[in-house]
Amino acid sequence: MRTSAFTRVCTRLVLLVALTLAAAPAPQPSRPAAADADTAGVPAVGRAWPVGVRPRVLRGWEPPATPYGRGHRGVDLAAAPGARVRAVAAGRVSFAGRVAGRGVVSLELDATGDPPLRTTYEPVHPSVTEGTEVAAGEPLGTVEPTGSHCAPPCLHWGLRRADTYLNPLALLPPALLNRAPARLLPIPGP
Repeated sequence: MRTSAFTRVCTRLVLLVALTLAAAPAPQPSRPAAADADTAGVPAVGRAWPVGVRPRVLRGWEPPATPYGRGHRGVDLAAAPGARVRAVAAGRVSFAGRVAGRGVVSLELDATGDPPLRTTYEPVHPSVTEGTEVAAGEPLGTVEPTGSHCAPPCLHWGLRRADTYLNPLALLPPALLNRAPARLLPIPGP
């Protein structure tokens, strides 16, 4: 009888640890201090991630020190070829086509100032055309099987205001950026 009770307690403990680890937030890429200055004035208008529910960030925003300097002018999100790419916020498609052999979709976001914010997504096989009005979460196309600059394949998501690159993660409200806190559920007993 004592061994059975001990086994139940150990099973519950293992289950509790497994649930806690599964609910732990994914590590976030570090952001240079300069990134905060570059995202000032970016409204959190995003209503959906471009791919998936909460994709893994493979490479974060690394602003260049100078306009033509080295850096990473966007974020790379884990995405399988054929994954649906969605608009993060409402706007108008300003470009849908190929640039340097890659499919690219650019979207001017509604109510984001003058000049408006513009997001870009690549490599994408577009399902929209220039001038199309889209709502947040509406499909823009699918991730192309080739043309990605990362391994494993990814979606490169960028943000600009005129000629200034900004951190696209600044478009998303904290509720989309952070996972919900872990919740412990009751374990059914004997």
